[in-house]
Amino acid sequence: MADSGSRSLDLLDRGQTPAEAGDLRDVLYSHVEALFPLCRSITGRGLRQTLRYIADRIPLEISEVPSGTAVLDWEVPLEWNVRRARIRSLDGRTIVDFARSNLHLVQYSKAVDRVVPRAELERHLISLPQQPDFVPYRTGYYADDWGFCITDRVRQGLTEDAYHVEIDATLEPGSLSYGECLIPGETAEEMLFSVHSCHPSLANDNLSGIAVAIELARALAQRPRRRFSYRFIFAAGTIGAITWLDRNQDKIRHIRHGLVLSNLGDSAAPTYKQSRRANALIDRYAAYVLGEEGHADRVRPFIPYGYDERQYCSPGFNLPVGCLMRSPSGTFPEYHTSADNLDFVKPEALADSLRIATRLVDMVEHDRVWRNLSPYGEPQLGRRGLYGKIGGVPGNPSGGAGAIDQMAMLWLLNLADGEHSLLDIAERSGKSFDSLVAAAAALSDVGLLAAD
Repeated sequence: MADSGSRSLDLLDRGQTPAEAGDLRDVLYSHVEALFPLCRSITGRGLRQTLRYIADRIPLEISEVPSGTAVLDWEVPLEWNVRRARIRSLDGRTIVDFARSNLHLVQYSKAVDRVVPRAELERHLISLPQQPDFVPYRTGYYADDWGFCITDRVRQGLTEDAYHVEIDATLEPGSLSYGECLIPGETAEEMLFSVHSCHPSLANDNLSGIAVAIELARALAQRPRRRFSYRFIFAAGTIGAITWLDRNQDKIRHIRHGLVLSNLGDSAAPTYKQSRRANALIDRYAAYVLGEEGHADRVRPFIPYGYDERQYCSPGFNLPVGCLMRSPSGTFPEYHTSADNLDFVKPEALADSLRIATRLVDMVEHDRVWRNLSPYGEPQLGRRGLYGKIGGVPGNPSGGAGAIDQMAMLWLLNLADGEHSLLDIAERSGKSFDSLVAAAAALSDVGLLAAD
């Protein structure tokens, strides 16, 4: 019998790229739907199949790091693959089957094929009494043990004296796989996006992050001009990020901003978790965007727990990497259960998450320090075609469709002293960042501003 991931190979191997004209919500959801059946783990076939799917859609360099390789304070583990796992009654009835849901098997369970007394089996079962119809997701990467995750309702029905447990799995030397996409810009300075890609059939955590990252990378690659370079990492949580950091310490010095993308498909409002620095530019950009959209209360402080931001923000690296999400990990009832399914993820939430990530990229691209080239007194804007025809009206913009906000220009001219960025000016003036970007372009075009 093939492993459960093979059930989706016909869908994955079509190599179909959603039409550019298609509804973006459907495009994003299609990635979640296609990848959902695969049994991903920190190593193995399911992770490689996922990376191949991504590589069919964006340029992706896939690396294989052999088991036993030392990476920082860790070691790349043995590779785990599963062909079959089930619990049967002694008369042959299948009670629990990995083929029905890959959440049923505790990840990294070792091979077993024997009759097990019910009392012993109970010690290897995990269920959720408070959520009796949900299958939990659990891992035992370094436990040298085995186990099954089942609904509590099924567990209560296990009344026979013994059951046949079969786990046809291998745990042997292999490799850890991760994928990397670099979209070059005009400079070597980078924005990093990191996506954990090791969870099995969990749609929000974290197929939503993979879907958003794919479409963000595609959109960035199509831009005619990029100041920054953009690096996307698709790797197993914790050990994958640690492996990338160990093998790429020469690249770390180029990272100016970073985001971990996770839990981006549920209906909650967007949430941002700060980097360890708390005041890095990416922290300020995220606070600005969420505040402007009415979600200032969704900015959370850094804690050394969660997703891979804690690896990038470990004190030796201390990179400016925050986490963009909707519901934080562990805060929604569906978290790490079978209820984190295709119905839980909403296409409109995926699209909104992509929109917010794109806004943050736009701030990275456009935020810069400007210098007023006519700093003695206010320059005459009227003769340069940049001042409204009617004076004396407080706050009067230049007027007309596509006009430049007059107060944005005045604030910019006053604070463009080579020390204030556009974000600094937006925070102080209350003018929108976008209006200041437009004002800077207009003033630069007539020779009144120069970028430092």
